Order: sequence, then C-alpha cells, then structure tokens
Amino acid sequence: MKNKLSDLNNHLFAQLERLGEEDLTAEQIDAEAKRADAIVDISDQILRNADLHLKAATLIANHGERFHDKLPMIEAPR
Repeated sequence: MKNKLSDLNNHLFAQLERLGEEDLTAEQIDAEAKRADAIVDISDQILRNADLHLKAATLIANHGERFHDKLPMIEAPR
C-alpha cells in the first residue's frame, strides 16, 4: 500500500512546521493557513473512511462471515 495513516500523520506534522515558520510574511501565512484547512478537510475524510473500515472489520471479526456478503466494499482477507 502506498499511502498509510502514518503518511497522513507525517503530512500533518509537516504542515504544522510550515505554519510555525517565523519568517513567513502575512501573505505566506494566509496561504499556508488555507492549505492547512484543505489538508485538515481531506484528513478528516480519510480518518472517517478508516474508522468505517475498522467498524466493518470488527463486525465481521465479532460475528463471522455471515455479514460479509452484506458488505461488498470490504475485501476478503488475503
């Protein structure tokens, strides 16, 4: 897998570091703040998706394969 939640974490910390740069102009701060807002919006969606996958996997783990056919978006274990 190319993108992992650890990669998302790295992107978030990198953005935090960019926002903390002391030599940024007001315009650069504004641009970075807008960029940070976009990153946060996308990050929220990624985390919601990961949470949904975890809930589905937990359902299958707790209740067996009887729900698996009702969750076609969940790939079978390899």
